[in-house]
Amino acid sequence: MKILFLASEAAGLIKSGGLADVAKALPSQLKKDGHDVRLCIPCYGTIPGWDKFEVVYEGVLNDGSSQEQLRVPYKVRKTVLANFECWLIDCPRFFDRTSMYGDNNQAYWDNGTRFSFFSAAAIDAARKTGFRPDILHCNDWHTGTAPMILRLKYQKDPFFENTRSVLTVHNGAFQGVFDAGQLYLIPEIQHVQNGMISQGSYVNFLKCGVFYADKINTVSPGYAYELTTYLGGHGMAGNYLARRMDLSGIVNGCDYSDWDPSTDKTLRICYSVDSMEDKVLGKYLLQRKLNLEMGDTPLYGMVARLTDQKGIGLLLPILDRFLEHKVQVIIEGTGDPNLQRQMEGIAARHKDKMVFSPVYDNVLAHQIEAASDFFLMPSIFEPCGLNQIYSLAYGTLPIVRAVGGLRDTVVDYDRDRENGDGFVFNEPSSEELLSCLRRTLILYLEDPSEMRRLKRNAMSKRFLWKDSCRKYEELYEEALKKPKW
Repeated sequence: MKILFLASEAAGLIKSGGLADVAKALPSQLKKDGHDVRLCIPCYGTIPGWDKFEVVYEGVLNDGSSQEQLRVPYKVRKTVLANFECWLIDCPRFFDRTSMYGDNNQAYWDNGTRFSFFSAAAIDAARKTGFRPDILHCNDWHTGTAPMILRLKYQKDPFFENTRSVLTVHNGAFQGVFDAGQLYLIPEIQHVQNGMISQGSYVNFLKCGVFYADKINTVSPGYAYELTTYLGGHGMAGNYLARRMDLSGIVNGCDYSDWDPSTDKTLRICYSVDSMEDKVLGKYLLQRKLNLEMGDTPLYGMVARLTDQKGIGLLLPILDRFLEHKVQVIIEGTGDPNLQRQMEGIAARHKDKMVFSPVYDNVLAHQIEAASDFFLMPSIFEPCGLNQIYSLAYGTLPIVRAVGGLRDTVVDYDRDRENGDGFVFNEPSSEELLSCLRRTLILYLEDPSEMRRLKRNAMSKRFLWKDSCRKYEELYEEALKKPKW
């Protein structure tokens, strides 16, 4: 199959979140499986060495238009990422800025124009370079207009007659809502009036993708279901319900080359499921590094953005009470300044038991995963989640809320003693989180041999991209069976 994979970022070039990891790992696995893949991202001015990448095409979007303001020149630059070809849409007017999406926590005012242009230019470049995709794979709101462009602008173009589109929703809370005037560079879609994608003069880019894509998936079956509920649909439950026959969930794979305790270069002492005693030595080293008392005290770790989504609002009200027990807590995270101040205040009151690091340090993040006995992820919603998967690989038992991908990847010990590899609580309640934390503490103190067995369970579990890729291939095949628009 030929696949044109559109994303706003990709690990190895530029990254702000989990989408970037998927945009590198999934095309790489598709290429290994014999598919002809082109990843396409914007050519941001902050990508190191972007100006050294080979220019493989120079064109003009809307080159046949009589209106000069609609004709936008761009270049396609090429580099190799992992084992596949990556195109970068080079248009300094839109992408030569100090950041990808905005400055000082303020989104760029013209993001609607920037990313609708990107989607249109990517399809235009495929058309003019002769790369005829079977599948146009779009990701999140940034490329939500691409299926719409494919359907409306190229509806009668024989070049795309057999092309079908797939939209992956990585986080449905971010939808890209803009005034329709920002679509002026794609006049074929600017004035479309449709209650499923617009309200008044505003257009919702994610709704565009959900309405026009041939198939839609999210990054876990649990999250796919939640999006069809009014509690979990982020205001778009009706849109997802209308497409429920074309909606599915596929859990992300994990790149274990970066997250393997037996080879992790950030660890002074590596370990495997056959040398769990070395995990304990790593715990002692981290305790000493962070000036915590060295010893067999249960250690709870957390690496997360300080946002309400990550359940920080559930943790803060009960953290003082939990720290009254003989436990240690290490939290690394940046984000909401108010949540950061509260976290700093609690850490100051419990200097001998808690460490809070308000910066992201990749080495420390790996060491927290490796040294901790338990890992906290009390998310309000979590489309897939990666840290719980990393935690399982490191024999660090995840404590998660039963939402989205967390529910799909962690087996609750209290529900399934034999196969359990973590702890799950249901309600978005601080008291229920505290109760769950205390359950883990009791097990740690009363049954060390059972703790070791659970850690072995966790380390034996794998979420491989080759397995996820097989499901994406099936999704592509289903998309190709859809009738022409």
